[in-house]
Amino acid sequence: MNLAIFFDPLREELISASSSSTTLATYVSAFLDTFPDWRAADLALIGLDEWRGSAAGAPADHGANAIRNHFYQLQKGAGSVRLVDLGNLRPGLTLEDTYHRLREIIAALLEHNTVPILLGGSHDLDYGQFLAYETLDRAVSFATVDARVDMAEQDGSCAERSHLRRMLMHEPSFLFNFAQLAHQQYLVAPDVLAALEKLHFETLRVGQVRDDIRQAEPLLRQADFVSFDVAALRWNDAPGYYPPNPFGLTNEEAAKLAWYAGHNDQLSSFGLYGYRPDHDHHGLAAMALATMLWYFVEGYYHRRGETDFQSKRFIRYAVGLPGTPAKLVFYKGKRTEKWWLEVESLADSDIKRIVPCSYQDYLRAAQGDLPNRWILTQALLG
Repeated sequence: MNLAIFFDPLREELISASSSSTTLATYVSAFLDTFPDWRAADLALIGLDEWRGSAAGAPADHGANAIRNHFYQLQKGAGSVRLVDLGNLRPGLTLEDTYHRLREIIAALLEHNTVPILLGGSHDLDYGQFLAYETLDRAVSFATVDARVDMAEQDGSCAERSHLRRMLMHEPSFLFNFAQLAHQQYLVAPDVLAALEKLHFETLRVGQVRDDIRQAEPLLRQADFVSFDVAALRWNDAPGYYPPNPFGLTNEEAAKLAWYAGHNDQLSSFGLYGYRPDHDHHGLAAMALATMLWYFVEGYYHRRGETDFQSKRFIRYAVGLPGTPAKLVFYKGKRTEKWWLEVESLADSDIKRIVPCSYQDYLRAAQGDLPNRWILTQALLG
């Protein structure tokens, strides 16, 4: 597939190396004159400037370029980096065309095990990210980090406020699980949260993330893709969205979540949406998002590839329970110390899934209680 026809090249000054030869600018292969070999890359950055799904309209400047200005001046982490920058995606004739253009591009990257990093544009562009997974012959899971839960009715509302509903109601369904992280409860209608609970999906309020950010790690570890809205950050930390909000994640918390996403062996695409450079007068938000991107890349290159639960890389724990089920099986990675829970369908013993969990889930089971993650997964298995 010739992906070059969908992209505009970048200006050379966006990728120009600093006086140091150790910055990321030295190691990226970017679309300047020649389209880079994305098939040989681990990660592919895609700039987006599509805002027809937003009620606020398009900003005057290109958000992805503003973030690139900071990102490529950061120091490369330890180890090798195989990163390409495909340039900026040309929007389709209609918003729907842009979604389907994203679908085709991301699906091609997934086929070659290249992880797309989507940067800029309104948050509804994650619908195109989502559609790419329809090409896979399996159910997938995803997670969204956002101050709001974008579940408005599609009729009469902008795409940016209804894209999540569209994904959850997509037919045919290829969705196994969904997690909503860092929402602010006073911005979300109670019936929306009740609907997610009825569907057996997990939610984690921003206060819960702040109390113990480790609670978010298993939810991000289960995701095949993650969609992150910059509006999840508080305005003082990242003044690059509209309307402003004084509450939300700190930059440090957002960077930690980006690390969790990058470190997830299963995750195959990452979207960072909603940045408006016209509100970012001192470049603070652009630097924050560039640093989040750096942490995502670092997390990716610290992946351990621990997915064979029968190997010697895992310790197996069996916990007896007084009721049904009579036993739960947990796995702990020896190197990562991450925990996993085996869930066998009560309706069909041939259906089994091993899902990420926490040490607290194991302790709860050891005390004779069923972890909530087992209950939710059991409901999803049907």
